[in-house]
Parts: sequence; C-alpha cells; structure tokens
Amino acid sequence: MFFVALLLNQTLGWIRTQSGTTSLRAILYMDEIFGYFPPVANPPSKAPLLTLLKQARAFGLGVVLATQNPVDLDYKGLANTGTWFIGRLQTERDKARVMEGLEGAAASSGKKFDKKKMEQTLAGLGNRVFVLNNVHEDAPEIFQTRWTLSYLRGPLTRTQIKVLMDPQRASPSGSVNIDRSAREIRGAQLGRLSSRPILPPDVPQYFIPVRSSKLEGGKLIYMPVLFGSSEVRVSDKKLGIDANEQCFFTAPLTESPVAVDWNDSTPIEVDISDLESDSRESSEFGTLPSAASKYKNYEVWKKDFANWLYRTHAVELMKSSDGKLISRPNESERDFRIRLAEQNREFRDVVLGKLRQKYIPKTAALQERLRRAEQTVERQTSESQATKMQAALSVGASILGAFLGRKTISAANIGRATTVIRGAGRVMKETQDVGQAKENVAALQQQLAALDAQFKADMEAAISQIDRTVDTFEKISIKPTKANITVKLVALAWAPHWQDETGIRVPAWE
Repeated sequence: MFFVALLLNQTLGWIRTQSGTTSLRAILYMDEIFGYFPPVANPPSKAPLLTLLKQARAFGLGVVLATQNPVDLDYKGLANTGTWFIGRLQTERDKARVMEGLEGAAASSGKKFDKKKMEQTLAGLGNRVFVLNNVHEDAPEIFQTRWTLSYLRGPLTRTQIKVLMDPQRASPSGSVNIDRSAREIRGAQLGRLSSRPILPPDVPQYFIPVRSSKLEGGKLIYMPVLFGSSEVRVSDKKLGIDANEQCFFTAPLTESPVAVDWNDSTPIEVDISDLESDSRESSEFGTLPSAASKYKNYEVWKKDFANWLYRTHAVELMKSSDGKLISRPNESERDFRIRLAEQNREFRDVVLGKLRQKYIPKTAALQERLRRAEQTVERQTSESQATKMQAALSVGASILGAFLGRKTISAANIGRATTVIRGAGRVMKETQDVGQAKENVAALQQQLAALDAQFKADMEAAISQIDRTVDTFEKISIKPTKANITVKLVALAWAPHWQDETGIRVPAWE
C-alpha cells in the first residue's frame, strides 16, 4: 500500500507539471484494484487515484483499472470512467454496480442510456466476449478476444529469493569502477601537504563537496583547481530562442609561466550553491602553486575565462526537420525526442481529425445511395416474383381453356393467349430491372470500398510523413555575444579525491 500510494502521488505531481493536451502522453495501469479503491474505506491510495480519474485526462494521462468484481470500485470513480470493457458478470451485485456506473457515466456526458438493452446484452455474453462502451460513441460494441497463453509463476518463496540474490551478495560492496586511462591520478606525480595552506584573506577559496563513499583503506586529499562559473545567454529571434545556460568548469593550476590555461578546463556538475566553506576532518591538501596566492591573478583569470567562453563556447541545440520545435539548452536527445513525439502526436490527431471530417460526408452519401439501391433491389425482386406468379397462372388458365372449351380457336382463347404474351413481356422487363438494380448496388459497393481504401491510404501517408520528423532532426550551434556572457565566480577550489594504498586517486565529488 505504501508503494502504491507513493507512486500515485508522484504521478499526480508529475501531471501537474505538464501542459494541457488532447493527446495521450502516458497510461497508468493497475490490475487487481481490490483494496486500493474501495467504496467504503479510505486507504492512502484512494484520494490520489480518484484525483487522477477526475483530472488526469486533461494532461494526457490515461488511467486503466482492472478487476473481476465491479463492487471493489468506488462509485465516484465509476462515474468518471469514459471507456468500459465488460466481460461476463457472475453476481447480481456486480451487474447492478456496472449498470449504476454506466448510467452515471452516460448522464455526465449527456448521452442517452438504454438500461434494458444493456442488461440484455450483458446477460448474453459468452466466454472471451466483451462489451466496449464508450461514452463518446453512439452505441456499445461487442467484440471477442483471441486465445492467449499467460504463464503466471506466482509469488517467490524465500528460498527462491535467496537463489536470485546470492550473485548480488557475492559481489564486493562499495566497489568502484575506475577508468584508469582517464581518471586515475598518481600521488607520486602530484605532491601533497599534510595541512591546509594559509592564504591572504582576499583570495576567494571554496571546497567542492564530497559525494562518493570512502574507498576501503583510502584517505581524502584535496587538490587545488581554479573554479569558474558563468551564465551564458543565447538568443535568436528568427528561431525564437532566448535561454540561459549555467556553465561550470575547473582548470588545473600549475607552476608554469602560464599558470592557468582554460583550454585544459573540464566541465563539472557542481553549482555555486553546492560549494562548501570548509574541508572535512582528517584530510590532506595538495601543493598550491604560488600564482594562486595572489588576488590580482584572479581578476586576470576572470577576464580570460570570459574571453575563452566567447571564443569556444556554443550552445548545441536540436531542431526538428520542419523547424517547428527546437530543443532547450542542456536538454538530452532522449528528452527532445519525447517532446518531439508528443508534439507530433498532437499534430497527427489534428490532421487525422480533419481527414476524417473530409471523408465522412462522402462516405455517408455513398452509404445512403447504397441503402436506397438495396431497397430498390428488394422491391423489384418482389414485383418480379409477383409478375412471374401471375404469368404462370395466366398460362395455366389459357391451357385449360384451350383443352376444355368447345372451340379451340375462339375470341376468349385468343384474348387469354394475348394476356399470356403480355405477361411474359412484363416478366422479362422485371427481370432486367432486377439485374440493373443489382448492378447498381455492386457499383456503389465498389465506390464505397474505393473511397475507404483512399481514406486509409491518405491516412497512412499523413502518419508516415508526420512520424518521419521524429527520426530526422538537425543540430544547430548558437554562439553567444560578449554582452551575453556573465562570469559569476572565478575562485580557488579544493577538489576532493580518494587515494588508495597504491597511490591511485579517484574524484570524490562524482
């Protein structure tokens, strides 16, 4: 219960950071909802789940709840459910709760609800047959699922959990994966002092925080570096970009004539607010170059830092192929693709909606013509059958009159024969009319099938054209102006390292 309540509250907090949308961003699915959303009790999971059912759709989040017994769900949640998948119901209480929820959902959406017809439909459901009731559709639909094989292993025993966890427990705890080619620093190459150097009070100095755990048998050593922080603003009216980027770098301090070279600097994920004013106890300090003890040098390094940023720094952004969406500074390619896919989904929904509106009148007109043509076939088929029956009776009467009359050739017999001939003509005409009507029906069916195929082709073409923009985007580089570079801090920073018994040093702030 604790985990479910925490997950629901985190999901609720996430959707409130999103913008409103009519497209689906994500789906929250919960199976076996029993106990988490009861009609009488109030567990911690009930309040956030009810809020999600009421509000999540406005932020593009769908909520799917599954249960074998509808009485497990609170009626407020049922009234806020728009789409129902209903299978066989075993008890009358379940049926009554479903009918109550369907009626409430229909009333909230302003739709008519035929309770008697729905009861008959639910009573006649078979195995793997479900009713799909969507409050946005005119009538429910019935569908049948395929056979599926689901192997449910069930809960694990303690012995099985132990078997799964033994390999994890066998690995040494607190082990650190070290890329020796890029990160190890040997103590023999860098001298160190046992105590912190004394500096003039006007020299700014800070301590980078220790974030990693201590190495086994290792000790903490602070090495001097130059820390630079700057805010870089990039703007491009044509692209509609106006954003600020925070930059943090550390440059090595040396005893060479050029004590600091910003070309050798590396970015560091440490903000100014993370810097500390003192070191940890039981730590040692590396040798500090003499240039770092003079305050005037920091003003020079500050100007050099700004000039270096102007020459070398550029904000790398990603732009969609249609140019409608541009990434934010420091936004990863994955996050940009997610935003791009979300925008494309919304645009696709709009395009497909317009496409459906374009084809709906044409389809409706053809369906109406087809309905009238089928009625014509039925009417002319009935008339043809009646004409054939009447002609057959006339032929029989003529034959009987010819054999039973006193005169084989008489006015009456000639009249009957003439009537028979006219009846045969009518039969032939009615038969031709029925054939023409059936040909008209077949032609309309072909037109309707062609229109449906054209609609599907246009829809697939639109989807493929929109989806291509997710995979294709270009990278653009925007350089800042000197006026848009603001250096906030250039100061001495003590970078912590863990050093093991062999002299290998590992950054302790990562």
